[in-house]
Amino acid sequence: MHSGVEELVALKQVVAEGADAAATRRQREKGKSTVRERIDQLLDPGSFQEVEPLRRHRATGFGLERRKPHTDGVVTGWGTVEGRTVFVYAHDFRIFGGALGEAHAEKIHKIMDMAIAAGAPLVSLNDGAGARIQEGVTALAGYGGIFQRNTKASGVIPQISVMLGPCAGGAAYSPALTDFVFMVRDTSQMFITGPDVVKAVTGEEISQNGLGGADVHAGTSGVCHFAYDDEETCIAEVRYLLSLLPQNNRETPPAVLGDDPADRRCEELLDLVPVDGNRPYDMREVVRSIVDDGEFLEVHERWAGNVLVALARLDGQVVGIVANQPQSLAGVLDIEASEKAARFVQMCDAFNIPLVTLLDVPGFLPGVDQEHGGIIRHGAKLLYAYCNATVPRVQLILRKAYGGAYIVMDSRSVGADLSYAWPTNEIAVMGAEGAANVVFRRQIAEADDPDAMRARMVKEYKAELMHPYYAAERGLVDDVIDPADTRRVLIRSLAMLRTKHADLPSRKHGNPPQ
Repeated sequence: MHSGVEELVALKQVVAEGADAAATRRQREKGKSTVRERIDQLLDPGSFQEVEPLRRHRATGFGLERRKPHTDGVVTGWGTVEGRTVFVYAHDFRIFGGALGEAHAEKIHKIMDMAIAAGAPLVSLNDGAGARIQEGVTALAGYGGIFQRNTKASGVIPQISVMLGPCAGGAAYSPALTDFVFMVRDTSQMFITGPDVVKAVTGEEISQNGLGGADVHAGTSGVCHFAYDDEETCIAEVRYLLSLLPQNNRETPPAVLGDDPADRRCEELLDLVPVDGNRPYDMREVVRSIVDDGEFLEVHERWAGNVLVALARLDGQVVGIVANQPQSLAGVLDIEASEKAARFVQMCDAFNIPLVTLLDVPGFLPGVDQEHGGIIRHGAKLLYAYCNATVPRVQLILRKAYGGAYIVMDSRSVGADLSYAWPTNEIAVMGAEGAANVVFRRQIAEADDPDAMRARMVKEYKAELMHPYYAAERGLVDDVIDPADTRRVLIRSLAMLRTKHADLPSRKHGNPPQ
């Protein structure tokens, strides 16, 4: 037995060291850590329990029978992040370029099944060259098994994809099926067809980063939720995100005790938001003033900047915040903003995270491109997400809330539990100037001084329909509050709603707009 243990220890040491020194050197020259270094950064020290470290492929042909390294290019197992169980699989680019073969895929399938059964988050550290060509269709079938499990786990356990190297072809669809995608600038890329294929088919010349780098997916395509300059920061932020998420859809996110008083007044809000609806301001500063210690994790920060979505804490409890951003396109809703907010609302609802919606929206973005691009169905995605959400939902109207965008942004009429407004709120079908031109068109046209008549009608319309208490008088707003009391009111409201229970009709699943 003693000699057997010694042999096992020696073998495990070889497995832990992985590929040859040259492969490790090439990995470091690219600015990338090794697979086990990445796992050590993600998980609590000493908590990693590996699964199938001695697995080897059984393929033959093309020289594979002479190369049978342990792990088969992927390390799988579980550990803890801040004491809570997390499952992980991580590609080892030093072995077959991290390419997926039959044994490689089966290891991933196994750890995904374990994560679903245990009800714990799954993190994938991606650094692979796609399907292992030498294994043919069995490699493709392996990806199918991953996609099927991604879908099965969707809305059941948090799934986080961390892109630390290339991800091409069908392999890119697995991250797209997960809840969050992290990327590292310069070292990670995602695309269905690479630059060589693009050039051959379309004649366009482009680099790998230009086609599918972190900045492209974070700011243009919206595929990536978070982009960072280095692996260490990226993985540290994954740990932070996990601290804000529950283990599964049957739990609530972990609460923490903080020093930020629940009844703290936010006096700065009185001067932060201009009364003039045409003047911009940074909604991030509003959020920073309200949430615990001014800390929040913004999701999709660089994509669809006219809407802000973030995870934060209020009195130690995790909340999801959806807010218009007047700094960008005046905070209007367009195709991308609607998609961004809808996906975030769905994620929060799936994982029992209450929603706080901050409104300052002039409407949907008009234009031929928006209409032809399907703003109707894309805007409906956000409407569907809110109407379908059963978590506690609180709406706060800071300034203007016009037209269909007011309804879509979690109004009382689509199911918000509580709706509050500041004294500067304007809720209407449209702005006063536009409304006056429609309602009083004839009077303005027949007047001796049309400009003076228009100004008078605008003032009259504002006085009748757009004063800050109009909606409150009709029960569409629960209360008009002092902006400085916003934090206290939100915390008390969410505390009351914490035991909310809502049932949806019995059905296989809905058919949301696409």
